[in-house]
Amino acid sequence: MIRCQGLRWGAPGQPLTPALDFDLPGGSLTAVIGANGSGKSSLLKVIAGLQKPLAGKVALDVSPRGGLSFLPQQQYLDRQFPISLQELVSAGFWGSKQTPDVRRQRLDSVLNDWCLNGLEQRPLMALSGGELQRALLARLSLAEAPLLLLDEPHAALDELGQALLWKHIHTWHNEGRTLVVVCHDLAAVRQHIPQTLLIKNTGCVLAPSRELILQQPHTQVA
Repeated sequence: MIRCQGLRWGAPGQPLTPALDFDLPGGSLTAVIGANGSGKSSLLKVIAGLQKPLAGKVALDVSPRGGLSFLPQQQYLDRQFPISLQELVSAGFWGSKQTPDVRRQRLDSVLNDWCLNGLEQRPLMALSGGELQRALLARLSLAEAPLLLLDEPHAALDELGQALLWKHIHTWHNEGRTLVVVCHDLAAVRQHIPQTLLIKNTGCVLAPSRELILQQPHTQVA
């Protein structure tokens, strides 16, 4: 479960919202939507412990170390870093106690799941945006954390990549994991995500996705 109490975040002295209180139950799948600059990505960083809130607190029912995985936007990744796609994906084994043979089998399976076969030795700078995004999602798959925070996971993905993404999101949800997904595709949110957290500068609304999005036809999200 994620419990936020009196939570405010943003730049020092410039909170993006009033103090917010909301709970996301364990095993839930929640979209986060809102206007540009409303603080969607920052909220995920606060939940992940990567950014300090201006006020309030976040309580998780998992340990921040190994209990959660955070998928940031690609712009925060240094594509000049000299590692291959396989090395990037294998970082998902961090903290794992699996044997080398099990890791090899698991890595092969995940690369196949995300249609990355044949790209294992390609450096990051040689990957397309969609290939890199699938590699980041494959790394997330290996981590097997019970709490997943995904910041625009559909970015740069083509039709095949998006189909793979939603397939895996539903699989993770069915496994009982808790997922929070920043997404600007309202049609996809309505189709795939049961509940949505709408962030506004006046507060927030947590409601079933279909109901909330129908009530907010002019919401600008990104």
